[in-house]
Amino acid sequence: MHITRHTDYALRVLMYLALKKGENATVVEIAERFEISRHHLTKVVQRLHQKGHLLATRGKNGGLTLLRPPQEINLGRVFRDMENELGLVECMREDGACALDVGCGLKRTFGEARDAFLEVLDARSLADLIPDGSAARMREALAISA
Repeated sequence: MHITRHTDYALRVLMYLALKKGENATVVEIAERFEISRHHLTKVVQRLHQKGHLLATRGKNGGLTLLRPPQEINLGRVFRDMENELGLVECMREDGACALDVGCGLKRTFGEARDAFLEVLDARSLADLIPDGSAARMREALAISA
């Protein structure tokens, strides 16, 4: 299974904001820390904002903050909100077609695999991505003041 860059960046943004402990961060700041495209990150942030995961405030004192505590941000929900396509094989996609549609077990098998993957994410929160013993080292690596 492969997640899109869009979802990868979304998780990085949320982790970064969780590490900031309620302090604002900017797209430019996050893009620089992770060495990723500011333009692409802006699109990711817009989607996270639209889906209710973060607050984006414009202006001099603006920036990005989490809308809920990290332990209340479900990874399964974030994944579903960011991924456009959850079909692992062609026949699972909305526009997918297959000549073997009658009786083939591919769709069912990969559907079960996807569901198992999502079940793990559904049982985890953003807080699980930042273990207590690692938070200080993660802040240091990203040059976030505690």
